[in-house]
Amino acid sequence: MLLCFFQGLGTLLIDLGRTHATNPDWTRHARYHVVWQVISTALLALLEIALLLSPGRLQEERFYLAAILASIPMLSFFGALAMRKRFGSALYDPNGMPPVRVVIFGSENWIDLSVVAESFSFTMLLAIVALFAY
Repeated sequence: MLLCFFQGLGTLLIDLGRTHATNPDWTRHARYHVVWQVISTALLALLEIALLLSPGRLQEERFYLAAILASIPMLSFFGALAMRKRFGSALYDPNGMPPVRVVIFGSENWIDLSVVAESFSFTMLLAIVALFAY
């Protein structure tokens, strides 16, 4: 349930901020789409929480449905990541949230925090499902 809560809340806090929905350098149409995506993710999170907290029959089925619904924004992120070159998109804007510089064995690497957050969240979701199934 906490994963669903933070997925919905995190999206609202990050994407409705100055680096995304209120970014004056973004086109109005791009801002419209990001707000649409944010509201969709937040509503999915609310539905997932309701499925998990609802008493009654079909508890196992509701858990798996909530897990599937929680995976949709994450899988959509990875789909967009895989297709970004085709559409000429990027993971960040120069005036947005920059990637983090990490030096590994003397090699400089730049890591996008969205990739880290989505990878961590998806791994956590898989672990939660595995623990539930066990």
